[in-house]
Amino acid sequence: MTATESSQLTHLSARLLHDFADPALLTLALTHRSFCAEHDNTESNERLELLGDAVVGLAVTDHLFHSLPDRDEGTLAKIRSSVVSEPALAEVAQQIGLGDAVLLGRGEMLSGGRSKPSILADAFEAVVGALYVDAGFETAAATVVRLLGPHIEAATVGPGGHDYKTRLQELTARRFERTPTYVLTSSGPDHGKRFHATVVIDHEALGTGVGTSKKRAEQEAARAAWDALTGGDNDGGVTRSGGSAPRPR
Repeated sequence: MTATESSQLTHLSARLLHDFADPALLTLALTHRSFCAEHDNTESNERLELLGDAVVGLAVTDHLFHSLPDRDEGTLAKIRSSVVSEPALAEVAQQIGLGDAVLLGRGEMLSGGRSKPSILADAFEAVVGALYVDAGFETAAATVVRLLGPHIEAATVGPGGHDYKTRLQELTARRFERTPTYVLTSSGPDHGKRFHATVVIDHEALGTGVGTSKKRAEQEAARAAWDALTGGDNDGGVTRSGGSAPRPR
């Protein structure tokens, strides 16, 4: 292992808030099959990925079951599906530096493998699997819920689990016959980026938001725009006389 690889593992362990009793597990979790194809007698992370997939699913389901006692099975399933999706897992993997730490074959590396959502999401699941083997379900589940927290919150906001981006899109399509767009900027180092989003309709900024992920920032901006258009009413701002709030100028 090179000094750079060792440093990356140290930083990754810090972001996971876990010192591995068996550090080799973390290395294994980051070993993509393309690396194994170029290095004899090297095991890939695929077994840990399979295990981690189950742990992530159970951790999120358990959290939703206990934190959302008023939601039915169908709603919980939709929320879980959104949270454990490849884009969500890949985004979290990128935030904690898995893209820089994953071991890839030369061909995969040259083709942009460090930023491929499928590789990042699989590596995240493998790391969770390694956490489970090293420290048990409680530790692994707590890490999953902490890292996926913004995605969980975004997916559970609003009646029926409908996030504010979805609600705003439905509202503007109904009211203005157009959908909003989001302008994103970021600040800070790669391991601690802050994203800033502005939601725009008809070239007018209606809401801004800040978050630790693009999705969270967009949700906060959508929430601000929703409140601006409806006054925070869950019915979409329809007045008692049947009219609607004015459209943006």
